Amino acid sequence: MAPWDRLPAPPARLRRGLAPYTVERDIPVPMPDGVTLLADRYVPAGAVRPPTILVRTPYGRRGPAALANGLLLVPFGFQLVVQSARGTSGSGGEFDPLGSEHADGLATVRWLKSRPWFHGAFATYGASYLGYSAWALAAEAGPELKAMSLQITASSFRDAAYVGGSFALESTLTWTDLTHRQTQRLGMLTAPLLSRRRAVRAAHSGRPLAELDVLTGGKPMRFYQDVLANHAAADGYWDTRDFSGTVGSVEAPVHLLGGWYDVFLPWQIKDYLALRAAGHAPYLTIGPWWHTDARHGLPALRESLAWFRAHLLGDPSGLRADPVRVYVTGAREWRDFRDWPPPGARQIRWHLHAGRGLGEDGPAPAPASTYRFDPARPTPALGGPTLLGSSRPVDNRPLERRPDVLVFSSPPLADDLDVIGPVGADLFVRSDRAHTDFIVRLCDVAPDGTSRNVCEGGLRLPAAAEKPVGTGGVRRIAVDLWPTAHRFARGHRVRVHVTSGAHPKVAANPGTGDPLATATRMVAAEQEVFHDPDHPSAIILSVAG
Repeated sequence: MAPWDRLPAPPARLRRGLAPYTVERDIPVPMPDGVTLLADRYVPAGAVRPPTILVRTPYGRRGPAALANGLLLVPFGFQLVVQSARGTSGSGGEFDPLGSEHADGLATVRWLKSRPWFHGAFATYGASYLGYSAWALAAEAGPELKAMSLQITASSFRDAAYVGGSFALESTLTWTDLTHRQTQRLGMLTAPLLSRRRAVRAAHSGRPLAELDVLTGGKPMRFYQDVLANHAAADGYWDTRDFSGTVGSVEAPVHLLGGWYDVFLPWQIKDYLALRAAGHAPYLTIGPWWHTDARHGLPALRESLAWFRAHLLGDPSGLRADPVRVYVTGAREWRDFRDWPPPGARQIRWHLHAGRGLGEDGPAPAPASTYRFDPARPTPALGGPTLLGSSRPVDNRPLERRPDVLVFSSPPLADDLDVIGPVGADLFVRSDRAHTDFIVRLCDVAPDGTSRNVCEGGLRLPAAAEKPVGTGGVRRIAVDLWPTAHRFARGHRVRVHVTSGAHPKVAANPGTGDPLATATRMVAAEQEVFHDPDHPSAIILSVAG
């Protein structure tokens, strides 16, 4: 049990700062297998059977967690039920990250509907794991589920754990250590500060991946080992942990809020697109935030309150006219659209050129650009999305001086260039290793030379392709980068990196095809990136109309 779950309810004089409410603590919620989960229920003073907001969390129900769990929504006419996930904060059973949320969530919904204080309608709310828990029950919750407002999350964490097929080492190890330590004294206060530091230190140890959980947390940690072991699994472990296939069948109106630098953004947008493809009308808000960025807290509260008032209280006055609102970095402004990607946006190709150039004109005949990637000294990532800590864009010039990073830059722009939508790379590559990675990064170069990362993505070449296909072993690969909304201002330059490592965000590819968990032998890869008329490698940008 987290230390703050032992605290008494806040005194009435403190609660009056929010507006009076009553609290019922440690409500037992029986599960079909005999395990009992605990929940707290907050009810605004004077309300009679108000609609319910359900939150299911592994991070504690009280203390600092209370605000993240939606306490500030209560004064606006909603009762809030916050339940601790199995094996956390006094709930029975063993915490199996991601594994119990479907069955336990649906059992909780059945219990909720049987309560005499249940209004007949409920919503789900929450960020990160809390949002995932909401997706786990959404498709089968029944017509009583009237709304969902979820932040920096997705219906599946599978692809975020294996970005482009590479193991997301830092995020997986960091989160496992975070949840491992949360039951310790002051654990949830200190772990966000220390877990990433421990994980990065372990990642640089040179030890096999299977040993890094012990180096980080002092003992084997189940979730890390499970994700590591199921890196290449086609079925099994993830079958009961991936709810992306049911998103389109969710009838409740959904509002999604994400950040351009959040680790889950690409898959959150896939959830939005799945809802749109199924004929639904979700809302989408994306700001200049990363996963643990406190700045998205108030926008999340504001958007959720408007959403719940519209769909639980019948008051749509707070909803905006256009369902999509995004912050355009570089321009420092919000824009509203009818859909995502923005209607009217066009995709353009900016080709990689010999001499490290970049432009819309096609490439001229030229030999390939080359570099050597050594997994024993992997190319680092200086910025980009991370689970804990800041993901604020940083100056990448130190990285660009490395010989294992190819850099392609445009001339200074004559006009502003607004890139809003998906971003991808179409590359023609060759490697002397059948097992290797390619990573692409888009940067904005200011007139003073500062080169800040905008978005990035990677691809681990399919292990089954022992013999590269194509003329002379050249392969054409598609790399998905994070989507973006960014203005490259007049006088700035567009820059593209091509490399084969982003350590420790993703584990370095050893180049051998050996099992990921136990690989110790590292083999360098000689990499070629082609940019000629027959092999027109390019970055693909969505340009606002």
